[in-house]
Amino acid sequence: RALRRAEAVRAPLVRHRPGGLAALVDPDEAAAHARALLGPLTEPLGETLRTWLSLHGSWDRTAVALEVHRNTVRQRIARCAALLDRDLDDPDVRMELWFALGSR
Repeated sequence: RALRRAEAVRAPLVRHRPGGLAALVDPDEAAAHARALLGPLTEPLGETLRTWLSLHGSWDRTAVALEVHRNTVRQRIARCAALLDRDLDDPDVRMELWFALGSR
């Protein structure tokens, strides 16, 4: 994506820049993408997804952090995957969702 963006605006591709990957994308564009991508999720589902991603997909640690049963976490994450029509086992999908959740 960074390469496509650099080519589109005819700018050199920056491999490292203060602010990390998030600095490569305009904040307004990132927020718009996050709203579109995460739009189907309710607040509880979004928070479950954020926590689950931050804990590297651990059902048990997510359940403890959210103070719910691990099966509740599994059900919510399955619901997120269905609503977003994404494979949450795919690391690229997880990364995109993580950045979107941070841009909300």
